[in-house]
Amino acid sequence: MATITLKGNPVHTIGELPAKGTTARDFTLTNGKLEDVTLASFAGKKKILNIVPSLDTGTCATSARKFNVQAAEVPDTVILTVSADLPFAQGRFCAAEGIDKVVPLSSFRAASFGKDYGVTITDGPLRGLLSRAIVVLDAQNKVVHTEQVPEIVDEPNYEAALQALRTT
Repeated sequence: MATITLKGNPVHTIGELPAKGTTARDFTLTNGKLEDVTLASFAGKKKILNIVPSLDTGTCATSARKFNVQAAEVPDTVILTVSADLPFAQGRFCAAEGIDKVVPLSSFRAASFGKDYGVTITDGPLRGLLSRAIVVLDAQNKVVHTEQVPEIVDEPNYEAALQALRTT
């Protein structure tokens, strides 16, 4: 269990992020067409899992926008923004913000994602949502970088995530 904060108040996650050097666990998430999407759906690509509580918050929106711009910088890479938001809300957000290089995926049908990746918040006002975290995978789904953002309202370290991609 990781201890993080929400505006300085301690909250906990269900576990820990996957360890660097391990193979990422498969997942089944839901895309904007209400289709199941798995890790294998992105075979052969490097991946940034930009895990957020909700795209309907300022910091989550900022991270999706920043990764959308920076995604084009690294070849053969896909940015997956994962939240518990419904796919319809994710689609409206991306359309309104002009986000077209990030793949929004919903965990609303898949409680196992938060457990398997250690990011489900277990207490506090955001209980049940996903914590803010980054998991970077190489093309073979090996974990090459992780970041559990210690304060939920803070942004992740974008450069560290992108640097991990560039060196794989």
